[in-house]
Amino acid sequence: MSFPYRLIATDLDGTLLRADESISERTREALAAATAAGAAHIVVTGRAVPWTRHILDDLDYDGLAVCGQGAQLYDAGAHRLLTSVTLDRQLAGLALNKIEAELGPLLVAASRDGLDGEVLVGPGYQVQEGPLPYVFLKDTAEVWAAPLTKLYIQHPDLDDDALATTARQAVGALVDVVMAGPGVVEILPLGLSKATGLSLAARRLGVKKHEAIAFGDMPNDIPMFGWAAHGVAMANAHRELKAVADEVTTSNEADGIAVVLERLLGAA
Repeated sequence: MSFPYRLIATDLDGTLLRADESISERTREALAAATAAGAAHIVVTGRAVPWTRHILDDLDYDGLAVCGQGAQLYDAGAHRLLTSVTLDRQLAGLALNKIEAELGPLLVAASRDGLDGEVLVGPGYQVQEGPLPYVFLKDTAEVWAAPLTKLYIQHPDLDDDALATTARQAVGALVDVVMAGPGVVEILPLGLSKATGLSLAARRLGVKKHEAIAFGDMPNDIPMFGWAAHGVAMANAHRELKAVADEVTTSNEADGIAVVLERLLGAA
């Protein structure tokens, strides 16, 4: 059995993972069949390494993973961080001030760099429940004490789309602003994206972008779709990603990745 692509890039939340953070047996089997047919599977996620490792271990995944919106390249088999791009804290502070000048006070959280980088949560920031702990801060100023991979921002009144759009207009020349999920608007180093991290991982594997298929669900997956030969949006995907996708599959709860992989395996 052959497979038409040499690389399968999958986002995690809302794509590979179901709502309970599990991966269906059908999807596991489809990925195993595709990799047995010669394709490499790379996880490409907005999550930093500390928030990704347990998922990869559960999947028995030992390949490369692109984490932190492209900032980190992680060798899951060796449990080793290969590369890491940090956010210039002075520039991030300036960007935060500029956004607040437009919108008023923001609620702020951050990811610290490293294999064990903590997620720091400032006063008022609303976190989603998850398997790993947060470090709650009494003073947002503590965010700047050590190297960071990203900032997270929330606004008490604006929704995610409006916050991301306004923030991007205010600071687009200083940093990148992306919407990575419900309630998750992120400030990243300028020019960093899932595509930059994925291209680095692909070079290590000797794979070209025209040999890649990518799966995702949020606007932060748009650069990855632009890089890969074929972009597949989940049925539950954000409208901005669906607009640039080559096709739309079923939802993450309905084995959307497996549906496409099984079709490609059957046609090969």
